[in-house]
Order: sequence, then structure tokens, then C-alpha cells
Amino acid sequence: MLLVIFGIGANCQVSLSNNQNVSAAPKGSYTSVGFGFAVGISLGVWVSASRSGGHINPAVTIALATFRKFPWRMVPGYIFSQLLGGFIGAALIYANYYHAINIFEGGSGVRTLLTAGNFADWGRFKLDYMTNVSAFFSEFLGTALLVFIVFAATDPRNAIPSAAIPFILFTVLLGIALCLGMETGKIYLFTLGFAVNPARDLGPRLLTSIVGYGGAVYSFRHQYWLWGGILAPILGGVTGACFYDVLFIDSGRFKNV
Repeated sequence: MLLVIFGIGANCQVSLSNNQNVSAAPKGSYTSVGFGFAVGISLGVWVSASRSGGHINPAVTIALATFRKFPWRMVPGYIFSQLLGGFIGAALIYANYYHAINIFEGGSGVRTLLTAGNFADWGRFKLDYMTNVSAFFSEFLGTALLVFIVFAATDPRNAIPSAAIPFILFTVLLGIALCLGMETGKIYLFTLGFAVNPARDLGPRLLTSIVGYGGAVYSFRHQYWLWGGILAPILGGVTGACFYDVLFIDSGRFKNV
């Protein structure tokens, strides 16, 4: 919920404020959106660490279940909670920016993919040279890097204090946003649409389909929500975790964990 509030909140503020009827001057840029998502992940992990181990991303949860013996029986409950948090965060941001969205769209209740891009990863605003395969790879790579750093930060041999992990995640997500987020992000008006987290994408997408954006949020670009927002991050996360273990973990190190 916190990840979505700060990240999507930044998206909406930057995008909607570019309309002079919403704000006299633009409020922020692509860089400020990157910081918004970075703040969201760090606060989300910090708040939830003592309760859930800081899981706010299904791709991370699945990677931990695959390589760190996190109980598979707990995975469905964790993912449901992550999706619910994403949905609630999006609902709060939608309520907060409801009137600004009406003005931006040109009428009360008018809802198009133009403002839907503030809430989820659409792939609609990809650069012209981006194929579907390229968009998939961009999400795959970003999530692989995220999970790779998560595994490094939680490796007992690195002796990183648990209190430092939220800051590490702040750094890595900011890096992903500023260095890799352009291609599948929403380029128009500087908002950031990449996923690297299925719950951050699907939770807000469910909200948009309820509040009037319609079925286009699922059918657009050959069901991009499924292969770009969910499959690519999950496969990227598992690959990043595997890559870390292949490079840095000697065989059998975790067999008794």
C-alpha cells in the first residue's frame, strides 16, 4: 500500500499538474517520480519487516520460496495481501486525485488510457522502437536486478544490518527507475509505468477496471498486463535469485537453513 501511495501518487502529481487547469505550474519530473517509488519501497519494507519479513513484491516472495525455503504454503496468502495492499493504495490515490483526473480527462467520469497509465504498467507509451519482446526483457531485467540485490542484502555472509535494508532497496529501485524505467514507462508527461512488481501493477489495474476505465486495461497490447506486468517480473526475479546463488553461494550452504 505504501509503495503504491508514494509511487503512483508521484505519477499523478507530475502528470496531472502539467495541465494548467489542474495546476498553475508543473509539479515535478521523471526524476521525482523515481524518488517517489524509491521512498515507497523503503517505507513499505521498513513498516512490514517485523510482521512479514518485508515482503511487498510477489516476485521476491516466489524467489525466496524457490531458493531460500520460504514456505510455499504461505505464498498464496502473501501474494493476496500484496495485491490487496496495491489495490487499497491505488484507491486512496484515485480518491485523492479524483477531481484533477476529471479536469485532465475533460469531464466528470471520463476515463481513458491516458490517465490509466498513472496507475499501472501499460506498455502503451513505449518508445516506437520497443517490440513486445523488448518490453518483456526490460521488465525481466529490472526485476532480476532487484531480486539479485535483495539476495545480496540478506546474505548472512555480508553481515548487513537489517535496519540498512530499506535504504538499500531505496537505492536499487531509484537506480532501476532512473536507469532502466524509460522503455516500458509512460514517457508522456514523465510518469513512470514500469512494474518489476506484479502486485504494484495488478492491484492498481483492478482498481482502474472498477472505477470506469473498462476492459481495455486488460486487453490492451495483447494482454500486456499478464506477460509484461506479471510473468516478466516473476521470471526475472527467479532468474536474478538463481544468478546470485550461482555466482556467490557455495553448494550446500543453505541446505540446513
